[in-house]
Amino acid sequence: MSATHILVVDDEPEIRRLVKEILEDEGYAVTSAENGEGARRALRDRRPDLILLDIWMPDMDGISLLKEWAEDEGLPCPVVMMSGHGTVETAVEATRLGAYDFLEKPLSMAKLLLTVERGLEADKLHKENIGLRRRTPQVQEPAGRSTAMQRLREQVKRIAAHDTWVLITGEPGSGRETFARYLHSQSARRERPFVDLGVSVITRGNAARELFGSETGGHIHYGALEQAAGGTLLLDEVADMDLEAQSQLLGALDTGAFLRMGGTDPVAIDVRIVAATQRNLEEEVRAGRFREDLFYHLNVVPLQVPPLREHNEDVPDLLNFYVDYFSTHEKLPYRRFSVGAQNFLRNYPWPGNVLELKNLVQRVLILGAGLEVTQAEVEAALGGSAPTSQPQSIEGLVSFDQPLREAREQFEKAYLEYQLDKHASNVSKMAKEAGMERTHLYRKLRSLGIEIKERR
Repeated sequence: MSATHILVVDDEPEIRRLVKEILEDEGYAVTSAENGEGARRALRDRRPDLILLDIWMPDMDGISLLKEWAEDEGLPCPVVMMSGHGTVETAVEATRLGAYDFLEKPLSMAKLLLTVERGLEADKLHKENIGLRRRTPQVQEPAGRSTAMQRLREQVKRIAAHDTWVLITGEPGSGRETFARYLHSQSARRERPFVDLGVSVITRGNAARELFGSETGGHIHYGALEQAAGGTLLLDEVADMDLEAQSQLLGALDTGAFLRMGGTDPVAIDVRIVAATQRNLEEEVRAGRFREDLFYHLNVVPLQVPPLREHNEDVPDLLNFYVDYFSTHEKLPYRRFSVGAQNFLRNYPWPGNVLELKNLVQRVLILGAGLEVTQAEVEAALGGSAPTSQPQSIEGLVSFDQPLREAREQFEKAYLEYQLDKHASNVSKMAKEAGMERTHLYRKLRSLGIEIKERR
């Protein structure tokens, strides 16, 4: 696994040597260049994680080089400018072009190290924020206390300890990306990038450029394999990759290196590949749509994520997780799901899996009112598609590790809350189904702290 890579560009040999030695002592991998042309060559050889760039150099000044990079596809990474004769105007121009910071010479090595550390951390946070805006929240540990989920988490931890490739399969919305991110967070590569390449959204014929990058007229586009250098690359919906791109990826995996499109110098691969798909890749191989040799490369360790209907006892934990998430990150009002609503959702078939549950929580928090989400509200939010005739279960709602009296009260409260939700707080209908006198039912509700007026 590669260390964080820093490129030092300065025309003074003594500064290059000193900065290189100090950064290497801190565990960084360092490449140096003495001028603008050397910096261009270094960028072609390898994508850095941060650049220290001198302003005054013999062939090209650092500001012009910074402008060249900014006008191409944006700066490849954080850039820290260095100068012993800088002016306010120069610093302002560098900042306008996207430079992260400006250091004056003679360099303070303590300040240099602090600036490098902060620049790398700011870049990491920026990438994570982009990921959060585009996708579901990054879950460090997938929610759920079911046997299936506990077993799956333990399996991921064991796999993470070995630097092998993984194939994650499962239905749409089941949490394949969540487990890929969890795998990365448990591995030795956790401090390096996690890059998600959605193969299905790549234009046919453009997959090779997105994977391997390109070089055109001195301009470099870094592909996903270089963006994830030292870290993890998730090839999401890998079954959608066209055969030409599959062949090129296979060649790169066999040789351990690849060429950018239009490039002449090989780039070494240092990345863990995690492939994910909802399709059966063995069937795709038999149908001639996926290369058999690539399948065996990717399928070193298979990981099957079960659909939510197969571990529906995790529904309450998932509901709580997403309520907390939307309340904290999107400032939506906090609401709790009633016991009846939770029971109802545990028996719902979840064709959209965890993603459908997430969308449901967001919908009821935006459109609903009151502290509690009722079963009637949940049914309406699901468009009447939820099953209504399935029996309700008390598994997971009543603890058997307590005195009988407390367990009975816990069950009675869950049962009566379910009946209230089912009959929309109509006590007459509820009393009839429960087989109780209305007066006795009112007393029981009050003794259990259930307020009908609040529900109405």
